[in-house]
Amino acid sequence: MGLLSGKKALIFGVANERSIAWGIAKALHAEGCELGFTFLGEALEKRVRPLAESVGATLVLPCDASKDDQIEALYAEVAKAWGKFDYLIHSIAFANKDEMAPTFDFHNTSRAGFHLALDVSAYSLIALVKPAVPLLNEGASILTLSYYGANKVIPNYNIMGVAKAALEAIVRYLAFDLGRQGIRVNAISAGPLRTLAASGVGNFKGMLRAAGDMTPLKRNISQDEVGSTALFLCSPWASGITGEVMYVDAGANIVAMTLEPPRTEEKTPGT
Repeated sequence: MGLLSGKKALIFGVANERSIAWGIAKALHAEGCELGFTFLGEALEKRVRPLAESVGATLVLPCDASKDDQIEALYAEVAKAWGKFDYLIHSIAFANKDEMAPTFDFHNTSRAGFHLALDVSAYSLIALVKPAVPLLNEGASILTLSYYGANKVIPNYNIMGVAKAALEAIVRYLAFDLGRQGIRVNAISAGPLRTLAASGVGNFKGMLRAAGDMTPLKRNISQDEVGSTALFLCSPWASGITGEVMYVDAGANIVAMTLEPPRTEEKTPGT
């Protein structure tokens, strides 16, 4: 018997085996949780279905989180298959790639680009939670994914940083709103990982290298580390935690500055 035996999780945002959402799925599955997955379009369906089958998932459904009619249709199928479920994992984000390019100045963000990033990356959590509430069991947990660019400027992250800031605020308001129903809502702020979504950020390789150099642990995180934290936040072990943003970034968020070690030929003051 696993820690989550008898529980069910609906997971939004798996794109391939490198997705953070897939790392979470593996961690939940390892503890006995039954999984359901969504996909966006035929191209992603071809990637998601084999992954779903590998963990014994039979609930694999289309859903564009920016379209309310598709969300409604999705939950109708979930209700037929499961009745109620226990965990909702939201790992959805998108912004115009050209507005996160190294040559792009943030003040040139378009109105359409702002609307797109905020709708898909932040409002989608509300859009997915609203119709899910009647289907969630008491003690249910909702989890989303953020990044430190919500709090501090990360070069090239641009409008996505604004969207993640909104997402983190949404987590707090949802946690307050749903707490009376025994539903917890939290976020994981994960350090950079090589995912399909991350490839849209300009000079992501440089971001990954810089993040690894600045962390107290002197390394980047792994997909499995995010998965383990998600397992904890969903499990009864975290029953008293809601409205939080938990950092899984090897400690990067505590560091304000890193300095190169002094060159051997440099003299210290006064010598």
